[in-house]
Amino acid sequence: MTHVHATAYSSPPDPQGGENYRLALPNTSSAAKLSRDFIASLLTVSRHRGLVDDARLCVTELVTDAHRHTRTSLIRVGVAVQRKQVTVSVADDDHWALPEPPAFREVREEAREREGGRGLLIVEQLALAWGMTVLGGCFPYRKAVWFTLARAGSAP
Repeated sequence: MTHVHATAYSSPPDPQGGENYRLALPNTSSAAKLSRDFIASLLTVSRHRGLVDDARLCVTELVTDAHRHTRTSLIRVGVAVQRKQVTVSVADDDHWALPEPPAFREVREEAREREGGRGLLIVEQLALAWGMTVLGGCFPYRKAVWFTLARAGSAP
């Protein structure tokens, strides 16, 4: 699979057609499990069973990051399901706590050696594309980290 990695502050691809789903979760330790179950059910029903494992892993990493590193009261999971690909975003209300993209080799090597800190590395390895964006215009109030997974053979 060819990986297309977005710049640090880009927007997710604009879904053309398909269906959009949203889940708002309280920022608790159960948010990651609930988001995993939501994604697995949704992708199974929408005939994207081949993406379930990667989507569960990626959404778990992003929701866990939001839970551990922000003080947001709600974690919002959005899913855009299209025929050949799925884009998932995880948003929180702490726009100042931006995740650090794994852009440098030193960061990647350090993260591999540590127990934690591998969330974005995992997303980067599994996703067709990923990125983050600050929402709210001149007065940002939320940020979202997103990733796109595609069925085999449907790369852009």
